[in-house]
Amino acid sequence: QVQLVESGGGLVQAGGSLRLSCAASGRTFSSFVMGWFRQAPGKAREFVCDISRPTLTRYTESVKGRFTISRDNGKNTVYLQMNSLISEDTAVYYCAARTAGRSWSSPDYWGQGTQVTVSS
Repeated sequence: QVQLVESGGGLVQAGGSLRLSCAASGRTFSSFVMGWFRQAPGKAREFVCDISRPTLTRYTESVKGRFTISRDNGKNTVYLQMNSLISEDTAVYYCAARTAGRSWSSPDYWGQGTQVTVSS
């Protein structure tokens, strides 16, 4: 069993920055592909980005150039650095883990989520 615990959410003004963290415990962290998703009020949960190796990352188009995902396998932690935040980034952000080779349609684990609110 793996537990994922997000932190770092909060209220920030448009144009500001936040860094989210997701600490994992349990099974071998480095073997998982780690991802961030978000869910805005009244909308479906959407993929934000993922990281499978230190330099293999993917981002949804709307966050490219503004968000950066990284991981520290020694600390069992994945990070999401969010810069130039806009009101459309307001959502609950979730950390997720999946086995390499599988899709995000069935992740192995989810975190509980952390709220990010961007004021304009």
